[in-house]
Amino acid sequence: MKIENTKAQMRKGVLEYCILSILKERDSYVAEILENLKTAQLIVVEGTIYPLLNRLKNADLLTYRWEESTGGPPRKYYILTTKGAVFLEELASTWDNLQKAVNTITNKNNSYE
Repeated sequence: MKIENTKAQMRKGVLEYCILSILKERDSYVAEILENLKTAQLIVVEGTIYPLLNRLKNADLLTYRWEESTGGPPRKYYILTTKGAVFLEELASTWDNLQKAVNTITNKNNSYE
């Protein structure tokens, strides 16, 4: 079993939560979303993010608008919908519970070392 595969699966598992959290703060276009993720050391490539954004949009968790850019073509800004905000709250609760459970198990196991 390769560690890189497991690490990649862990990152993918929280990517929706992270993207929705970014959009809760402000409407963003893909380059901004990628930069936020990169700053948090969650490296994602465009080939991964576009299908995910499309899935979130099709689920009515996001919408978008086009905005003219001063330095190039128009940009597609993604916006969290009301349904997306509710979904994000549910993910946040689930994340908190999951994090507590994992910390309980991993800290318990660490005490045996």
